[in-house]
Amino acid sequence: MRVVIHGLTKTYTTGRRGEKKVRALGGVDLEVRDREFFGVIGPTGCGKTTLLHVLAGLEKATAGSVEFVGEKHTEAMVSMVFQDAALMPWRTVSNNVPLGPEFRKQPEPIYKRVSQFFLEMVRIVDFSGAHPGELSGGMKQKVAIARALANDPEVIVMDEPFANLDAQTRLLLREELLTIWEKHKKTVILVTHNIEEAVMLCDRVAVMSAAPGVVKSVVTIDLPRPRGIKSMSDPDFIRCLEKIWDLLRTEVDRAMRENHHSGPPEEAPPRRKSIFDWW
Repeated sequence: MRVVIHGLTKTYTTGRRGEKKVRALGGVDLEVRDREFFGVIGPTGCGKTTLLHVLAGLEKATAGSVEFVGEKHTEAMVSMVFQDAALMPWRTVSNNVPLGPEFRKQPEPIYKRVSQFFLEMVRIVDFSGAHPGELSGGMKQKVAIARALANDPEVIVMDEPFANLDAQTRLLLREELLTIWEKHKKTVILVTHNIEEAVMLCDRVAVMSAAPGVVKSVVTIDLPRPRGIKSMSDPDFIRCLEKIWDLLRTEVDRAMRENHHSGPPEEAPPRRKSIFDWW
């Protein structure tokens, strides 16, 4: 499924009486191809997470449009993987995974089989009876990825899913994620701060400007697949890293200077909070 974004803007109203405006997105134009693994990278505060929230239907855009082009739109079309996994702590692993099918009131035998299938896929089926508090960070993110896949989406959006993990776990999960994507070829949109991660995983990477975020450039990652840790020594891999950093460096510097002059933020933009945000 293609994702076509045109003129997307998002402005938050803050302050006790709504007298302050925070412009997170300044008019994003972007097209993600069908079954593409697409990356979004930019300086802190440029609206990357806001963009994903709009795509996932968790927030409404102030202006502009998002169009999904392909098969018939369904309520399960977009699934989101959050940075902190966002699992329900009172549910076991096997009961966290099939939330989408369960909330759509599919028969229990069906969503139980779905849960088993995707837990086997991410290789964590041995912990199906555990609760999230008993899992490592990497294992929690495996469950979160299994939950997103179990929802049978046409598009998966991922908000820095490996940011809180140690370096070794990140490397392993990147390779596992690529293996899963090669099998299922969903359209994936990944937000990351890690340039190496973007080059390792993605077909193309959008580099965003400092806030209010717009797309500065889209870099094609013309590297052979499958990719793994050995790919990182490829001269073309290094050239892609340098190209993205050259585009990103001025935006990071601008964001740092603007944050320094503006002082600490008085109030964070409001975020929607709902049990349904977790899947």
